[in-house]
Amino acid sequence: MRIASGEEVLVARVLAENGKVGYGFSFRLESTEARHMAEWHAGVRRQRPGYQPVLGHPWEKSLLGGEEIDWEIEPAFTAIRWLPG
Repeated sequence: MRIASGEEVLVARVLAENGKVGYGFSFRLESTEARHMAEWHAGVRRQRPGYQPVLGHPWEKSLLGGEEIDWEIEPAFTAIRWLPG
């Protein structure tokens, strides 16, 4: 996905068996990093994945600050049409 500033980010979505949805991202375009983050966000992975910031993006700041990520600050994210789970 291309964010508003022009950089690319890989976004992952995980749907847990209990129906909870989790999202993850990687500005390094690393699918494992994004998937582990999404699994943690969905409650499937217990240990919070480590993360080293790349751009200082608000998503990174929220993740590192232990805050809820505001996914909708990126118009491209809100435009994603996910397949039904």
